[in-house]
Amino acid sequence: MSKSDKFHSRTIFVCQQCGKESLRWLGHCPNCQQWNTFVEKTLSASAPSRMMTTENPPQELSQVVIETGERLPLPISEFNRVLGGGLVTGSLVLIGGDPGIGKSTLLLQVSARLAQEKGKVVYVSGEETSHQIKLRSKRLGVSGEGLYLLAETDLEVALSQIERLQPSLVVVDSIQAVCLPELEAVMGSITQVRECTQRLMHWAKLSGVPVFIAGHVTKDGAIAGPRVLEHIVDVVLYLEGEPFSAYRLLRGVKNRFGSTNEVGVFEMTERGLMEVENPSLAFLSQRGDETVGSAVVPTLEGSRPLLVEIQALTNPTAFGLPRRTANGVDFGRLLLVTAVLSRRLGLKLGNQDIITNVTGGLKIGEPAADLAIALAIASSFRDVGVKPALAAVAEVGLSGELRAVPQLERRLSEAARMGFKRCLVPKVGAHISAPKDIELIPVSTLREAIGVGLVGKPKSRAR
Repeated sequence: MSKSDKFHSRTIFVCQQCGKESLRWLGHCPNCQQWNTFVEKTLSASAPSRMMTTENPPQELSQVVIETGERLPLPISEFNRVLGGGLVTGSLVLIGGDPGIGKSTLLLQVSARLAQEKGKVVYVSGEETSHQIKLRSKRLGVSGEGLYLLAETDLEVALSQIERLQPSLVVVDSIQAVCLPELEAVMGSITQVRECTQRLMHWAKLSGVPVFIAGHVTKDGAIAGPRVLEHIVDVVLYLEGEPFSAYRLLRGVKNRFGSTNEVGVFEMTERGLMEVENPSLAFLSQRGDETVGSAVVPTLEGSRPLLVEIQALTNPTAFGLPRRTANGVDFGRLLLVTAVLSRRLGLKLGNQDIITNVTGGLKIGEPAADLAIALAIASSFRDVGVKPALAAVAEVGLSGELRAVPQLERRLSEAARMGFKRCLVPKVGAHISAPKDIELIPVSTLREAIGVGLVGKPKSRAR
């Protein structure tokens, strides 16, 4: 390095997980709380930016004209639900998720269907060759008319090819697999990922073509995750699901053109991701009547009511300390409900292993599932079933009281639509217009709810 270059450059350290910059190396990132994610980066003050900018003078707010951009409806209704009705012209949409969750499959299906209805679609792949994508398309039953594949990692080359085709949609899979050669950073680094996203955003706004980009999320921070890009893009979607479950949830995290309180439900099959038009029916399809240790709760995923089954199993521990296992429910809520059952209802759970599970691989984070968790645990401990055609929804307080939950009417409507005849609800806020096909059972305490919700007498079992 020459003496002049030494004075025109400086070294900083950048977190590969969240993008936080520091003048010295840190073992622990104070922003995202991750360890060993800082890497060295050299900034050159003389390196000009290739990003073209246009002069945009200040404008008085009263003189600003609202331009209503047309939406491009996608041929998948669950996708449109999350986007708020379709893609906005010139928007940049980020789809994040764990590797192998189904992002590429979903994007390929959307691209192929849109190409048949709206015209040319360009699919830029930096991870797979055209032959690999062709093999996957045959497995998914995708013909590929109007869908142009471009296996390229140089973003500048890809954009020049895209401009010649003038497509209706562009897909970049993934943002970690493309790069800008003029940047002195390795592919997938925080610098490359951020600069490539800004270049795609600038191109999308100038051309008016919507762009999808896929981004991987990893736990170790070795690959720059899409959380760094959330402030750049217009829409952020996350594809979630357990590896052992066939169901996937497409959840909106950010949307500059609509609401984020929507979720799309898909099922992974041999033919790709298929829409689940009736998620409640799918999640309850294998549930029997009066199943011991099982309760149903009408939960909310965004603004969408879903009926899910919560299972619990209690068993005398074989170790010194009892274990608590929460699959699909918040571990803290499980400890809270268990403590209330032990303290307020006198259930001797101190020597019991407690395992809870949400069927279908879903994750419930809202407190409205507390009562269903308590019913399932009490049902398993007493070895009696929950009354048939009964749903339960309420938040449990530390003194054993039941607290109100939001949007109770929508939850009850979904329960009635699925054939449930009764629903345990908190007495506070129970004065609503419930559907005529379902009976409300208002209860004020957890003790009262357990007495009403369980059937029969406890069966004798070895302790």
